[in-house]
Amino acid sequence: MLNQFSRTQLVLGKAKMDRLRDSNILIFGIGGVGGYVVEGLARSGVGHFTLVDDDEVCLTNINRQILATIKTVGKYKVDVAEERIHDINLHAEVEKKKCFFLPENADDFHFEKYDYIVDCIDTVTGKLEIIERAKKVGVPVISCMGAGNKVDPSQLHVADIYETTMDPLAKVMRHELRKRNIKSLKVVYSTEKPLRPVDDMSISCRTHCICPPDAPHKCTERRDIPGSTSWVPSIAGLMMAGEIISDLTRDIPRA
Repeated sequence: MLNQFSRTQLVLGKAKMDRLRDSNILIFGIGGVGGYVVEGLARSGVGHFTLVDDDEVCLTNINRQILATIKTVGKYKVDVAEERIHDINLHAEVEKKKCFFLPENADDFHFEKYDYIVDCIDTVTGKLEIIERAKKVGVPVISCMGAGNKVDPSQLHVADIYETTMDPLAKVMRHELRKRNIKSLKVVYSTEKPLRPVDDMSISCRTHCICPPDAPHKCTERRDIPGSTSWVPSIAGLMMAGEIISDLTRDIPRA
């Protein structure tokens, strides 16, 4: 029967679409990269989502985050994401967790119940905890490295973490993963040398922070505030979505 996913089914086949419909995906971070992961998966017919993010949409998110518009500023990203998913697929199930993921609250998540785990957060401690727990229960995981201060999407690649070059975050992650005896990790990363943001205090969140007074994580507390574009995080997120779909359906005949 014709539906909103019929054009995808023409290239994947019904069995793969059924697999995507039944898949349960846990996504950490619904920002510049993670929002496009959600978009790509929702438009591909994935049927079950758990979204983890404690942040609200900020005016400065609009340049790069698909969930950010003038109308959504001040709303929780997971709430906006849920609404967008249901605008695409009314039958999709969405669980929301409005929290900042850290090792301290990792026991609140049952990693083993998911078919795929997606890491789109910025903190190294959180990323390592996600990866360790996913590896421990044998659930596939994909992680995004640095997308800030980049302008060339043609230099984005999918690779094992131990094959990455040029990416400062990937270098830190490689070092830490070796110490934890984690021998492989699929990542999206960039070979582009990061640019240094222009030192312009007139547009800096450091001196003009517009976070709400009760925001748990303010710009003024951040060690570094990267520049960003609309075209690098979006491509990284869609690349991750494509990898997830490919991995979930790899062993299923197309016909």
